[in-house]
Amino acid sequence: MNDVLHADALTTLDKWIAPNDGQEALRQAFLAYLDARPDAMTRGCAPGHLTASTLVLDAIGEHVLLTLHPRVGRWLQLGGHCEDLDESLLAAARREAIEESGIPDLRFEPSPLHLDVHGLTCSGGVPTRHLDVRFVARAPLGAEPLRSAESIDLQWWPIDALPSNVDSVPELIRLAQNR
Repeated sequence: MNDVLHADALTTLDKWIAPNDGQEALRQAFLAYLDARPDAMTRGCAPGHLTASTLVLDAIGEHVLLTLHPRVGRWLQLGGHCEDLDESLLAAARREAIEESGIPDLRFEPSPLHLDVHGLTCSGGVPTRHLDVRFVARAPLGAEPLRSAESIDLQWWPIDALPSNVDSVPELIRLAQNR
């Protein structure tokens, strides 16, 4: 278990100013969960665990990079589980985004963009919840993504012409544009 990562999650979420009442309620719930569960950062925490994801925008903010997730079957932002080597939620989001995009020089905003809770079954086959902390990053001008083995497809989508099955991506884009 990574105590540094757990402490960072508490600090990050304690300092974060939520953009609306719904996000503030989730922030408070995440903090309470972290207080109650020292293992909340590990995928072995069966009731649920924190994850980190990133909305990747192109350099001028006209396109978003989405992955067609093999397990979920929908277009999503990049992200995944925190690992023992991660020292912060931002580091976990950065690692996952670089692994899944193949773009090494993404520029991250340091504070979270959005929080989300969703149920799913992880690779261990046990139903659980992901308490996802979402960040935003910009790719350098002309960045070409390289699909990883964790994705069926990976592509840039115009922010005004997203695929139909994108869950909360439009809300993430709106929040990123309002920053």
